[in-house]
Amino acid sequence: MISNVKHNRLINEKSPYLLQHAYNPVDWFPWGKEAFEKAVREDKSIFLSIGYSSCHWCHVMEKESFEDEEIADFLNENFISIKVDREERPDLDNIYMTFTQAITGSGGWPMSVFLTPWKKPFYAGTYFPRNNKYGMIGFLDLLKQINNMWINEKEKIINSAEGLFEAINNQNNIESVEITEDIFTQAINMYKVRYDEIYGGFSHKPKFPIPHNILFLLRYWNKYKDEKSLYMASKTLEQMYKGGIFDHIGFGFSRYSTDEKWLAPHFEKMLYDNALFIIAYTEAYQATKDSNFKQVAEKIIKYISCEMTSQQGSFFSAEDADSEGVEGKFYLWTKEDAINILGKDDGELFCKIYDITDIGNFEGKSIPNLIKMDLDKIEEKDKQNLNIIREKLFITREKRIHPFKNEKIITSWNGLMIAALSKAGIVFENKEYIKKAKKAYESIDINFKKKLLFLDDYAFVIWGLINLYQASFEVYYLEKAKYLTDKMIELFYDFENSGFYINSKYGESLILRPKEIYDGAIPSGNSVAIFDMIKLDKITQNDDYKDKIENCFKIFGSQIKENPISYSFFLSAYMKYNNSQEIVLAGKVDDKEVREMIKAINKKYNPFTTVVINDEEQKLYDIAPFIKSKSRIEDKVTAYVCSNYTCFEPVYEVDKFMACLKS
Repeated sequence: MISNVKHNRLINEKSPYLLQHAYNPVDWFPWGKEAFEKAVREDKSIFLSIGYSSCHWCHVMEKESFEDEEIADFLNENFISIKVDREERPDLDNIYMTFTQAITGSGGWPMSVFLTPWKKPFYAGTYFPRNNKYGMIGFLDLLKQINNMWINEKEKIINSAEGLFEAINNQNNIESVEITEDIFTQAINMYKVRYDEIYGGFSHKPKFPIPHNILFLLRYWNKYKDEKSLYMASKTLEQMYKGGIFDHIGFGFSRYSTDEKWLAPHFEKMLYDNALFIIAYTEAYQATKDSNFKQVAEKIIKYISCEMTSQQGSFFSAEDADSEGVEGKFYLWTKEDAINILGKDDGELFCKIYDITDIGNFEGKSIPNLIKMDLDKIEEKDKQNLNIIREKLFITREKRIHPFKNEKIITSWNGLMIAALSKAGIVFENKEYIKKAKKAYESIDINFKKKLLFLDDYAFVIWGLINLYQASFEVYYLEKAKYLTDKMIELFYDFENSGFYINSKYGESLILRPKEIYDGAIPSGNSVAIFDMIKLDKITQNDDYKDKIENCFKIFGSQIKENPISYSFFLSAYMKYNNSQEIVLAGKVDDKEVREMIKAINKKYNPFTTVVINDEEQKLYDIAPFIKSKSRIEDKVTAYVCSNYTCFEPVYEVDKFMACLKS
């Protein structure tokens, strides 16, 4: 709803989230010099609101407060109000989330932070209702209290802000601590204690699906043969798919579940979640050979291909939870809907399988789910019929008013999807997936020349490029990965203390220059940057990155030891560093024997295996000089296998190569 016919300054912004607020009566500023100069000049404190376009509670706060004339008048008279898109400025989001968590003990979006004119926080929270409710202070009352304090206790507020800033800043002075492989056992024991034996996952409601937890569990199982780790990973993936958090009509996962069963999500769909889920389900298929996992990965790819792909091949960032102002309305069904669309027999079948009832399971209607179903006991004829039913319901649903789609192209999240499609292309032997990954990279490559990017942009795209090389064995992608890694080190690495900063040394000067290692909804830029360097170290074997890798492990060691399961992707990187199998195939990429050997490799779940092809026409030796000694013997395709610093005798025949892999 537009509450103000006159636009504010946000009308000139490109971000869909900021444009959503361009007609609020609040006199919003984008982040920039103008706002802070005005705050100093008029001696006002700053209200900083950070959110994103598909955030449900961001929309609620907008409707309740930012479209309210009384609140807008009070903000405009007494504060300088700044609106920030967290997806556009992850550096600001990270800095002020750190303060919010320090002040409140938790965080989330919308993020509501009050700053001095010099950008330092003195009060913070997340969503505030318009009036006092939910045991929370109303937003207008809060504004009045803060403004009164600013007028009457300004010096106290400024001193408090300085003290908080110093405390947060001092957290960056971390003593280096060695970590050892004992950290894996510590993490696994924590997962086992927190594991939900009924519905999977590692928390109570709300339940967040964190795919990199699954990736770590699969790696731990592979390395230590701990069957419970494989069970926890598999059960969690199965239950998440069965829940309403997965869109069983149009496919793709929502952000998180509000309940312990994975039934009722906040319905927004994020590109990064779905990219990471593709990787998790693909690796789980490799590990278990459960075809259900393959089907889930393929369904997610279908959703991304049909709904989230631009004409240029890059990927959109998100779909909203709300349509017509109602959360989840687009996704809900009634029993009457199903029978009217499908007829009595098919309608009854759909309702029986997908839990569509007269009373509903979400606000009087039903979210399709398979929570009560045993997937292996659904009859084959019913499965085939359900595919036809799903198509009919999808066509009908397409006629509904769709949730808002954020068509912003976020470089880092595209990098994750490139990595995911490449991985799926390798494992499922699907060249179309690899083509999609290549096209996406071509589309976003220009961003590295035109935009001031962040650590995540570099780290995640490098991950995608390395996977693209492993999928295609085109040296071009490996060369690009190496080039961007060296550039990433130049722009973001702390050469004095180690670790990577979020923002570039050429970026805006902010109150902090943070380093993020926490693997939350997305793996941290540091975890992925370390992972990238390890992969390149294993591929090139020229030790360019070894010192930086080891120093990063030390500088973040004390944080990791405090709560290792909060750093699951970092742990996966550390496990990769300490366990390795390198395979060099000497021959042409299209040689029959080479393709058969690659196929044999990819049939197994080998998370610690790195494969390169010494195709002399591609000149891989320019960045991996060691392969000059790994050439054909007697003009035969030759496989060189080394595992944990021990090399085996070269083999020629495919059968002998497969026997070598098994051993």
